[in-house]
Amino acid sequence: MILVTGSAGFIGQAVCAALLSRGESVVGLDNFNGYYDPQLKRDRLEQIRRIAAGGRFSQIEGDIADRPALDALIARFGPRRIVHLAAQAGVRYSFDHPEAYVQSNLVGFVNLLEAARHSGGIEHFVYASSSSVYGGNRKQPLSIADRVDDPISLYAATKRANELMAQVYALQFGLKLTGLRYFTVYGPWGRPDMAPVKFARALLDGRPIEVYGHGDMQRDFTYIDDVVAGTLAALDDDRHFGEVPHRLYNLGNSHCEPLMHFIEVLARVAGKAPDLRLRPMQPGDVRSTSADIETTTRELGWRPTTSIEAGLPPMFEWCRGYYGGP
Repeated sequence: MILVTGSAGFIGQAVCAALLSRGESVVGLDNFNGYYDPQLKRDRLEQIRRIAAGGRFSQIEGDIADRPALDALIARFGPRRIVHLAAQAGVRYSFDHPEAYVQSNLVGFVNLLEAARHSGGIEHFVYASSSSVYGGNRKQPLSIADRVDDPISLYAATKRANELMAQVYALQFGLKLTGLRYFTVYGPWGRPDMAPVKFARALLDGRPIEVYGHGDMQRDFTYIDDVVAGTLAALDDDRHFGEVPHRLYNLGNSHCEPLMHFIEVLARVAGKAPDLRLRPMQPGDVRSTSADIETTTRELGWRPTTSIEAGLPPMFEWCRGYYGGP
């Protein structure tokens, strides 16, 4: 049995589906918060239920900030592995709603570590970190060996705090923990607050596309199927741990795309000319993110295979089908 928190989220749903497809039993936990439309989360769950068979999937509505409920869930289902993807997402949202990040990303993370520690049966705990931990680091590509002591948003600070907490629990209690620094993830069922889906919806609706940083930005856009493959590779691997059983990996496409090129490819897929509105940089944003995945490839045998030319068409078609449009 594998516990997946954030099971109704973008990455969580895809991870649950992949685990079920290979015959695993999964219990999902999600609180269906209103950061974006909860109906999208419930619709994602329907995709999971179509794959599940023989009672191999259970979905629990609950919050990782609720420690008694979390303990009860683990006692009831007895998971042996955890994929922890639940978090309050978003960089800019953190400037106005800091308490949401404290409750979910800090209190919730400690609750799950404590529950795993005291259960005595958790063999491996994989959790989502973020490329945002690199903060103001100007060196490219970004390596797990780089310093990460210069966060520029509360969201980034909470994700770095998760890594430090995990290090302590590995050191003091022997929990096997793996943190995954995800780079900009896109694909079908994607988050509506992120640029790829926002751009696609604007094209479908004939609305202008707001492009921040005046378009002078680059991102390591990583397709959801590649991210899921990397997550499962990390979950399955128990060889590459040191004396302290905590490790970190970058999961990125390792190919930095100029934002304007990304928009050009998406516009070709849509068959529409984009109406661009160039805006200044937003608080908490960075000019460039590019992942050094040498360690990930060497230790996990993982390498992404999906270019934006291959990944954007299925994302756009999902947007057309889900949100409607010509």
